[in-house]
Parts: sequence; C-alpha cells; structure tokens
Amino acid sequence: MTLRYGLLLAVLVWTGCRKADETPAGGDAAAGRGFEPPVLTNPDVPVRYPPDLYREHTEGIVVLRLFVDETGALIADSTRVVEGSGVAGLDSAALAAVALMRFAPARRNGVPVGTAFLQPVHFRQPDASGAGGGI
Repeated sequence: MTLRYGLLLAVLVWTGCRKADETPAGGDAAAGRGFEPPVLTNPDVPVRYPPDLYREHTEGIVVLRLFVDETGALIADSTRVVEGSGVAGLDSAALAAVALMRFAPARRNGVPVGTAFLQPVHFRQPDASGAGGGI
C-alpha cells in the first residue's frame, strides 16, 4: 500500500461532538434534551496524518475543545487541546486543521446557539486487510 493511499484511509475518524460541559454517557439524560451538537460540514476530512508519523505507525487520539457560535463560525481563539495524544506531531496536526473546519451551528430546541464542545480526533493506521481505522 502506498503512503498516499494509506493517508486517505487512515487520516482520522471523527466521533460525535459532545458539549464541553455535558454530563458523560450514563449521566443525566435530561441535560441534553432538545440539544443538537454542531455538525462538521467539510466534504473532506480537514486533518492530515503527518507523513513521518504515519510511516512510523504512530497512532493516537487528540481531544480538542472547540467553540462554534450561533452562525456556525468556529472561534479559533477558543481552541484548546484538552487531552493530548502524547505525540506532539499528532497534537499539532489536529490543531492545524482547526482553521479548515466548517460547522453547522448547534441547536437548542431548533434555534441556533453557540456552544463549546469536545471533538476527538483519532489518528489510526489501516488494519492488515487494508480497511481504514475505526472508533
């Protein structure tokens, strides 16, 4: 498999957004009633796996704290790494992609609202069968 093909397969996996102050799974379900998190609208994944780390089979998860306003604009100054991967290059790649991310705003009871949320970015290698990484 070529590096280029591998980059397409294993760039990252986006999981669902979660409000930064939201109760984790198994907590108070009423806290999220009527709330729809922001949705990433980019047609292609904006994060790129650093080629040297890909070749070295380095994997990791970076958790970003992002803030999207009521128009869907990402407020870059509010971006933080909440949980680093332990690999500076992966953390930097996740942060560098923030400027390329586009979102539809969060909604509360159908009304667009600004919100902070946690966005995990998974850097995974394809498995031996050639399939991409997963959650």
